Amino acid sequence: MPSITISLIQPDDNQTIAYIVRSVLTDFGLNRPGTAFADTALDHLSEIYNVPRSVYYVARVDGEIAGGAGIYPLEGGPAHICELQKMYLLPAFRGKGIARTIIENCLDFARKENYTHCYLETMPELVQAVKLYEYFGFYHLDGPLGNTGHFTCINWMLKEL
Repeated sequence: MPSITISLIQPDDNQTIAYIVRSVLTDFGLNRPGTAFADTALDHLSEIYNVPRSVYYVARVDGEIAGGAGIYPLEGGPAHICELQKMYLLPAFRGKGIARTIIENCLDFARKENYTHCYLETMPELVQAVKLYEYFGFYHLDGPLGNTGHFTCINWMLKEL
C-alpha cells in the first residue's frame, strides 16, 4: 500500500507543481492562454498562497509529488467566496482517491476560514474532473464569478460550504 501524504506547498515544490499543471493541460490540448498554463504565478505558488485565507496542498505518494490544489479568495468576488484552484494530478496517480483527499482538505480549510461558498472554473475536456466536482456537490453556473482571467474555462461551478 503506497504512503500518501498531504502537506503545505514549500518553495522546493514550485517547479514540480508548475510542471504537473502544464503537462496535464498539454495532455488535454489546453496549453494555451486563458488557462492556468499561462499563469505567471504558476512558478511561484508557494509565495502566491502565502497570504491570509489561502492554502495550497501538495500530495505525495511514497515521497513523490503526485499533484496538488489550493484555496484562494475569489479575485474580484465577494469575501465569502473562495476559489478551488490548480487541482491537477499526474496521470499515474489518478483513480486512487488522491484528488478526493486533496479536495476534502481544501474544503475543510475553506470552512475554517469562514468562506460560505467555493467556486471553480474548469473545461469540458476535463470530464473526470467535472464528475469529481459534481460528486462533491459543486453545481454548474450559467456564467463566471469574479475576475480570474481564465477566459478559456467555460465550466463554472459553485458549492455551498
